[in-house]
Amino acid sequence: MPEIILPTIPEWFCDQHVLVTGATGFMGKVLVEKLLRCCSGVSKIYLLIRQKRGRNAQQRLEDFINTPVFDKLRDTSKGKRLFNKLCCVSGDLTQDCLYLSNDDIKMLQTNVTVVFHLAANVRFDQSLKTALNMNTRGTLQVLDLASTFQRLKVFVHVSTSYCQCDEVVLEEKVYPAPHRPRKVLDFAAWMNEDILNDVTKKLLNNSPNTYAYTKCLTEELVSEYTKKFPVAIVRPSIVIASWKEPMPGWIDNLNGPTGLLVGAGKGVIRSMHCEPSYEADIIPVDICVNTILVTSWKLGTAPKSNEVLVVNATVPEENTVTWGEALSLGRKHFYDNPFSVCLWYPDGSIKSNYFLHMISVIFLHMLPAYLIDFCLFLTRGKPFLVRTQKRISNGLEVLQYYTTRKWKFCNNRIKDIMNDLSEDDAAIFYTDMKSLNWNNYLLSYVLGARKYCVHEEPSTLPYARKFLRRLYYLDVTKNVILGVLFLWFTYKFLLVLLEKIDLY
Repeated sequence: MPEIILPTIPEWFCDQHVLVTGATGFMGKVLVEKLLRCCSGVSKIYLLIRQKRGRNAQQRLEDFINTPVFDKLRDTSKGKRLFNKLCCVSGDLTQDCLYLSNDDIKMLQTNVTVVFHLAANVRFDQSLKTALNMNTRGTLQVLDLASTFQRLKVFVHVSTSYCQCDEVVLEEKVYPAPHRPRKVLDFAAWMNEDILNDVTKKLLNNSPNTYAYTKCLTEELVSEYTKKFPVAIVRPSIVIASWKEPMPGWIDNLNGPTGLLVGAGKGVIRSMHCEPSYEADIIPVDICVNTILVTSWKLGTAPKSNEVLVVNATVPEENTVTWGEALSLGRKHFYDNPFSVCLWYPDGSIKSNYFLHMISVIFLHMLPAYLIDFCLFLTRGKPFLVRTQKRISNGLEVLQYYTTRKWKFCNNRIKDIMNDLSEDDAAIFYTDMKSLNWNNYLLSYVLGARKYCVHEEPSTLPYARKFLRRLYYLDVTKNVILGVLFLWFTYKFLLVLLEKIDLY
């Protein structure tokens, strides 16, 4: 039989009509930018956008296009033509029927051939009802809508590699959910939220948070639709700043390690519970997005199957980094590239012993926060640090679940898919992290967090370095004063003790 020649990824996406949910999120922006730039033959990209903070969907689309992630496209002569391929669809995953108009529903039913479902509530501290409404019920509504699409070829659902926290090794397959997803949705729909909060811990069992639990339920829901259309599930691990594209170090949120990075760099976070020898499964967002795109290509060019194509987007064992190594490199780069505004000298550390960590939290986080807030109260300022520290502590507690456990993810499937790509496609849609230099990458991550999250331009670095030196001397002075006070109190205590001994 003659060899079947598969289309390249740009060829396969040519004339496709793509629906993206969660496009305004961190990963969604990178996905849309990559599609426009590298698959310019795509016919239309429909972005499901909800009204938020007083801005309607169309206004949010304009904000979306003006973000730095699209700078490279805007600088090209064909940028405006490519942006015309974006079509705003006003909708909301948390509302019945996605809050879509009848005209938009008909348009999607007639045209859409590919669905990328990225939308999710990624906050780990959400109530179960809120997480279920967005992550599970919202996905169910997208699935039901997609089942009416007349030309649908591919449905890609983005999950998380931490959806099965009981598994010692996460294989690339769908696992049964701990409870029937539809039953849980029905249960949550009629139950009072206060009562639901009371039984949440029992429902979650060994799931660390409502995000992991709802993602686990959702995977089983997605797998039920394989008889209706081709389905793939991509499971990223901890997604952080870009490696190469759209620009090195791009990041636009303070979730997960980025919040830790910024908090430590500003001197607010000075202790973290972590096992430094454990591997950090942190993956650049461009690697994750490329994995999603090549997975959709594989699903779209493969023979029809009733099986879910599951791909774990995780760090390969050939180029891992431990939490200790990553945090040490991050610290070094932050001292070279500090923030212009810091609360105190950034001198925190990681601790594998939870008891020592909690002592540090009391003395280095909470007591200084109460002291500063008290001083602000006396000077008629607005206290804020205690509230901030409590929020940080909650965030750290969530992250520490992942930094104090060993995780093993199978990720051979993406390697097999990459072997089917042409040489050009493998270079454009790179997913191999073996050549990633962690030192250089973490430097770009620090610079990216500084520029895109804290909004400090490189021109502020000379001032920031001078400011850091002043904070260092101030911190040394503080330590000397505290040391002298400690010795003085110890001396006085010993004198009193010796006097009592003499009396006896």
